[in-house]
Amino acid sequence: MSRMALRGRAAVAAAVAAVIAFGLTMSGDMRRTAAPDPRARHSTAGVATHDVTIDDTSQDDTRTVSIEERADALARAQVSLDSHDALARDRSLDSRDALARDSRDALARDTPSLIECRFAISDIGGTTPKFHCVLSTGIEVRVKYGRGEELPAEAAATGLLAALGFGADHITMVERLRCHGCPKEPFYTMKIVEATRTQRLYERVLDDESHEDFPWVAMERKFEATAIEAPNQKGWAFHELDAVDPHRGGAPRAHVDALRLLAVFLAHWDNKADNQRLVCLSKPWPQGTPCREPFLLLQDVGSTFGPLRLDLEAWERSIIWADRATCTVSMRHMPYGGATFRPIRISEAGRQFLIKRLGALSDAHVTGLLSWARFDRHEGLFTHPRPIEEWVRVFKKRVHTLIDGPPCPDGT
Repeated sequence: MSRMALRGRAAVAAAVAAVIAFGLTMSGDMRRTAAPDPRARHSTAGVATHDVTIDDTSQDDTRTVSIEERADALARAQVSLDSHDALARDRSLDSRDALARDSRDALARDTPSLIECRFAISDIGGTTPKFHCVLSTGIEVRVKYGRGEELPAEAAATGLLAALGFGADHITMVERLRCHGCPKEPFYTMKIVEATRTQRLYERVLDDESHEDFPWVAMERKFEATAIEAPNQKGWAFHELDAVDPHRGGAPRAHVDALRLLAVFLAHWDNKADNQRLVCLSKPWPQGTPCREPFLLLQDVGSTFGPLRLDLEAWERSIIWADRATCTVSMRHMPYGGATFRPIRISEAGRQFLIKRLGALSDAHVTGLLSWARFDRHEGLFTHPRPIEEWVRVFKKRVHTLIDGPPCPDGT
């Protein structure tokens, strides 16, 4: 077959995929293309305005270990970055002022007007519209776009996790992303390209001279660490937190309980194992040796503030304490019965650890975070934006629910 004929078939396959995918968007209900704004400042380097920089470090990778090695790493894992020596040395953990300063820095967010990138063909899962894109620096990022509630929810949840000293991926909200070589609907196009196994053909017809603009996207960079996985075991389930053993160097019970309590606070019900990561913070991590600094973090926190994503009334009604007298928390009232989260008693040390962290956040911090995540401007398919003041009120109400009441009883 001639090269011209091959290109012709590739073009037909790609065109059919793109047309079908575009039709699946229900006449644009999933995304509205922004008209170029002549006032938007941008750089020809591909990274946009306001001096926003994307850390030019290597992408996270994955190392597959034995089931026994994974179990050992899980037992020794930390959940708070304050336990990571490199960070703890320069931080006074007992100083409220220092924590407030760290929290303020973690919540400080900027919003680029325009970022440019080049479309990357890759396998994508899930149901949220997304695609991969390569910046001019060569860094590949994942871009989530569209009108779903997951974008602002995940942006705010990851910002809060980072501010409180837990691990989280880095998300940048971008006012406008220009993707060179992108089809009109990259998510659905790639779904069909995958299903028809025409990736190689599609690569040949990509046109970097063309571009699509996407308004208000969430650009995600993974937490910089090597993922630890065992055969057929990816991520970690919440009930596996019971395996963290402080006697073997793992996180203290207070830190683990604080993470559990924060998950309930956020209504993080979509906590299947794939939505959490076990990683190694050690760099380098020599082959054939156990990871010196295993760490547990939440990975996909878009189904929060609801429980069904950005539902103010539902979030306000969502209980934190299943039984305040015993400080038992549960997610059984949430979708799928709370998935991997089992009812468990929270220690007083864990309650106080989280209360102290949340107490360091001022109203201005919380307002800034939720405003940056566009809680009052998102355009979800099933919910409507609510004023930031109402979200802050419910946030503070839930914090007081943690604070109020007697100390948690000792024991488990």
